[in-house]
Amino acid sequence: MSAIASSKAVTVTVNGVEYEREVEARKLLIHFVRDDLDLTGSHIGCDTGNCGACSMIVDGQLVKSCMLLAVQADGASIETVEGLAEDGELTALQQSFSDHHALQCGYCTPGMLMSATALLRTNPNPTDEQIKKALQGNICRCTGYWNIFEAVKAVGS
Repeated sequence: MSAIASSKAVTVTVNGVEYEREVEARKLLIHFVRDDLDLTGSHIGCDTGNCGACSMIVDGQLVKSCMLLAVQADGASIETVEGLAEDGELTALQQSFSDHHALQCGYCTPGMLMSATALLRTNPNPTDEQIKKALQGNICRCTGYWNIFEAVKAVGS
């Protein structure tokens, strides 16, 4: 019987920067990005895929990074909230969150921004229902949903 490898070399591109690390086979992507790559913008909320605080875009698809092992992301292109702003300038969506007071405590903000970014990339003019559906996988404990919805709607219009 052969031993199961406890770690694996993983190469990922995160926000345009390539990283190669030895990763424990059971480490979740959110923990890899936060602990190994020191990108702490994405938050750990539940580790069960319910809250959306850890949402990232992996190879163009929105994912909850607490539901994906880091080894499963080997070779992937990953976008985190740190990668949204370009040259220190907020995106229109980030500015809209500020303008519409959609930040409150800020814990859900990274996941909300990533979910809204994924939506707006595929559908630059979403309907109210499409915005609600895109954000439904994210929990805001401060109940700032209306302001978040309004921020996304303002950018999509």
